[in-house]
Amino acid sequence: MKNRFWTFIPATKLGKWSVALIIAMFLLFFLGSSLTNTLYRDIPSGSTIPADIFARPVLGLAMLSGMLAGVVALFTGLFAIKNQHERSPLVYISTLIGALLLVFLIAEVLFPH
Repeated sequence: MKNRFWTFIPATKLGKWSVALIIAMFLLFFLGSSLTNTLYRDIPSGSTIPADIFARPVLGLAMLSGMLAGVVALFTGLFAIKNQHERSPLVYISTLIGALLLVFLIAEVLFPH
């Protein structure tokens, strides 16, 4: 294995997946928020998540897919850092963003509003 201490681009497959999943998360969140203002402007939101998915399916699935991509990016990034010794700053940033998303999701479940 080459001596690669700090490279900007991820060197491992899991590191690349982690960065790609975080990019996909942001794209899916952008898609979902743009659908709110365009396609589903006149349709009211549901009172629960399943009701919202049935009322506005593309919006709900885009946002849930974005959340899933962020959480999966956290775990693939952690695995790449710990087991494959990935040292790319992009992987560290994607793992941090995934961790912040997971903390937000746990807080939403524990303290709903």
